[in-house]
Amino acid sequence: MKKLLLFTLLITFVVSCQQKEIIIKDAFKKYDETEALAQSQENQSNRMKFKLIQSKYLDMNVVFKPFQKELAGFTEENYEELKPLILEQNIPNLQKSVKEGKLSYEKLTLFYLYRIRKFESDSTLSLNSIIALNPNVLEEAREKDKNKSDISEYSIYGMPILLKDNINTKDMNTTAGAIALAGNKTTKDAFIVEKLRENGAIILGKVNLSEWAYFFCSGCPLGYSAVGGQTLNPYGRGKFETGGSSAGSGVTVAANYAVAAVGTETAGSITSPSSQNSVVGLKPTIGVLSRTGIVPISSTLDTPGPMTKNVIDNAIFMNAMFGFDKNDMASKKIEEDYFQNGFRNKFEGKRLGVLKPLLSDSIYNFTVEKLKKVGVEIVEITPPEISFNGFITLLNIDMKHDLPKYLKNNASKNIEVKTVKDVTLFNLQDSILRAPYGQQLFDGIVNDKTTLKELVVIKNNLNTEGKKYLQALIDENLDAILSINNYHSGIAAVVKYPTLTVPMGYKKSGEPVSLTFVGLPFTERKLLEIGYAFEQLTKVRKMPLKYN
Repeated sequence: MKKLLLFTLLITFVVSCQQKEIIIKDAFKKYDETEALAQSQENQSNRMKFKLIQSKYLDMNVVFKPFQKELAGFTEENYEELKPLILEQNIPNLQKSVKEGKLSYEKLTLFYLYRIRKFESDSTLSLNSIIALNPNVLEEAREKDKNKSDISEYSIYGMPILLKDNINTKDMNTTAGAIALAGNKTTKDAFIVEKLRENGAIILGKVNLSEWAYFFCSGCPLGYSAVGGQTLNPYGRGKFETGGSSAGSGVTVAANYAVAAVGTETAGSITSPSSQNSVVGLKPTIGVLSRTGIVPISSTLDTPGPMTKNVIDNAIFMNAMFGFDKNDMASKKIEEDYFQNGFRNKFEGKRLGVLKPLLSDSIYNFTVEKLKKVGVEIVEITPPEISFNGFITLLNIDMKHDLPKYLKNNASKNIEVKTVKDVTLFNLQDSILRAPYGQQLFDGIVNDKTTLKELVVIKNNLNTEGKKYLQALIDENLDAILSINNYHSGIAAVVKYPTLTVPMGYKKSGEPVSLTFVGLPFTERKLLEIGYAFEQLTKVRKMPLKYN
């Protein structure tokens, strides 16, 4: 009888394990998206009228395969127990929990892997935000746990970070969302990834983006790529835009899929998705963070930047990424600590510029009045009319020259495309898979005959016009000018000024809105201090309802 009972228990255990294994192997299944696509056609925005949602290229079961064993032993009960320690917590609180033994870097990493699988395998909640996961991430987390003595609460050490998938990593492909780069197996990390690893960050994976950083198709959906499919906004899945091009970076931070993420910006690609997903995004002055090993649009305007749930994490993240890079012609030797001695929760002595045309926005107006009440000196500005002629030409000619340099020096040798023209021809071989929304902007690059001499004139003119628009920063001795979302990101870009966006509120529809601080070059620390005071004054950020 005992033998029979033991045999029955053994069979039950084996079957249970097999079922658990099947659940993990088949967690991600293609679903019928016909109804969702039909609903998208009713959206007022043409960019929200989707042709597809799910990736036709990516198999997330393959992406999760390296973690089958560990995830099989991580239960929903484990997940629920860890939620209060992890969700919406800043880096100091996470490090404190590790120091107190309530959390480990391995558990933190497992939690995020489980959470990503939990939501991304649900057809009603998936955000199509992940392109790749680091197959060695749990091993790396265990190594961090072995050497975690004397770690500062303000350190990036042991924190799982996600990267926009136009940033090179030695352990995952770098695709820029394009099928043409799907096999881009770089053997060297981008400079900023090297810095992150040196400072102890754990690279969890790569996130979806607007293909080629949204300089590919004209009027197409933000957050779409042929590799990753259509990224969706957790605050309004299929209802609100994700912002772009760092769509996956904004979405994953908002949904608590990692501690933080890296985005990249040419003109609005950090501020836009940060604003749309109610997270903090910093676009630094060109030259503060290296661009080496990042798929480019423009060597004139490109920069990476941190995207986080709060301002403190943003400053900690900046400290972990910056450094002089001799291979980046714009790189500067910066002597700065973006969080030394912490931030004061005060607006004392601050002068902020307010753009009069924006005061018609009720949330902006309400925010300005709130700032006045706490003693901020507000200076109203009527900005001058400016000409923005030549902006697309700048991007066209820069990318025409910069992309071939990346493909030659930073892509893996198996990548056959060498120029923008090569990419367009490659895509024409299967346009339904590779370019369902067309490739109008790439065609524009190929056809643009502007010379480098003419480009210099265009850059100078844009820089002059941008400075004219933001001249009040100097004339009125302002600490920052206040904007909304990415409204003035293009202007800040051409003058190479930094911008910081912080959650400001939500429209009646539930769509997030952010306040963007525009400052003078190399004033990132000042912007972060002001942003922190604003964040503590308002405390408006809230988690997406269905992702708590």
